Amino acid sequence: MPSSLDELPAHVRLETHATARDKAVATSNISPGSVVLEVPSMVVLLLSSSKGHRCDFCLCSRASEIRLARCAGCASYWYCGPQCQTLHWGLHKKFCKRLASFTASADFQCLEAHEQLDALLHTHLIAEISSNTPSDVRAKQLSTFTLEALFTRSGNNNFAIHSHLTTIAHGIFPLASRLFNHSVYVICRGQPVRMEIVALREIKAMEEICIPYVDPALIESRQQIFELTYGFSCTCPTCNFINTLGAIPSLPISEAALKELDNALQTFCIPPGDIDNQTLLAGSTLPDLPENLHPVLRESYLSRLTDAFSRSSHEGSYDVALDVGLTVLAVYFLIYPENYPQIGMHLLEMAKTAWNAVITIDHGNAQGAPTKTSLLKRARVYRDLASNILEVFGLEGDPAGPLEELAVLKKLLLEEEP
Repeated sequence: MPSSLDELPAHVRLETHATARDKAVATSNISPGSVVLEVPSMVVLLLSSSKGHRCDFCLCSRASEIRLARCAGCASYWYCGPQCQTLHWGLHKKFCKRLASFTASADFQCLEAHEQLDALLHTHLIAEISSNTPSDVRAKQLSTFTLEALFTRSGNNNFAIHSHLTTIAHGIFPLASRLFNHSVYVICRGQPVRMEIVALREIKAMEEICIPYVDPALIESRQQIFELTYGFSCTCPTCNFINTLGAIPSLPISEAALKELDNALQTFCIPPGDIDNQTLLAGSTLPDLPENLHPVLRESYLSRLTDAFSRSSHEGSYDVALDVGLTVLAVYFLIYPENYPQIGMHLLEMAKTAWNAVITIDHGNAQGAPTKTSLLKRARVYRDLASNILEVFGLEGDPAGPLEELAVLKKLLLEEEP
């Protein structure tokens, strides 16, 4: 696993960029699902919501039959065993006794949540730099990145670490920040103490390799984030198109008008007819979006849809959930690039919802709902498409993830075949 610019794999090369400092270029074709690069973290910090549920060193979850022990010195860090606590002690001892007074101070308490996160990450970074027992990885990183660069660019080096696409921690990954500019064609797959850069589609030789700095769903706020956090204005194709739109039109107020907008979006993105793999993948791209559908690019539009999908699927209104879920899928096809994992995760939820609707029909509780045959077909289509995408993304996070759910659902659906 490379820790410095001198250890890059043969298929990645650093070249001069016209406007950015540098760019990473593929020296040979890279196939979808390939790990472009594994990058070690310099430091990691659990989110407050993960504290007490995961080991502060290796990030493993207590849900995996692991009992966590709390640090007696600060009562704020947990470990899955003596080995992790010992390995972390070289860093942790630098602030263990003073952590409680620091986080309780007026200066800390007046910070915004993201600023508190940055302050604690800086605390970890200072402790790591001043450690008396530097690791080989840390020593190589410090030989590549000056202390000034690590601090002044800490926002750029700060990446989310997730399990099953849910953020559990943040980490400082200087090498990833140094190598890759922003676009949306490669994904960072966060795992304990390392980042994997995974190709979502084929990357041609001599093509620049980029990573998404923010969720592509942040249509309205992404440029502000880029400018305030990363200090640049993005000119990738997606951002350029959004910039040409100017102000995104407001959403209609009435539920009837919103429903009409939903139906128009479905019609535009998903050709009419029976749902199958081909029709779902025949959607149009963002630059093709007609002006009357521009309001769907409001971030509040997607939030409204995902909330409605979650609510109706959990309440058992499966016919409503499947309809709303199809509109969510239409938005995802517009804003996310090919094989983006969020599309796969939503397709998995759609497949599970269709399966739950089948069970409802079997128990005679459905009135005016789609037929069992139709629901089984939908479940199979959604499951197969989800599998195609999530297998590109690969294993990630804790055990019993989405790939295991896909396998279970496949078995259930096979049992329903005549």
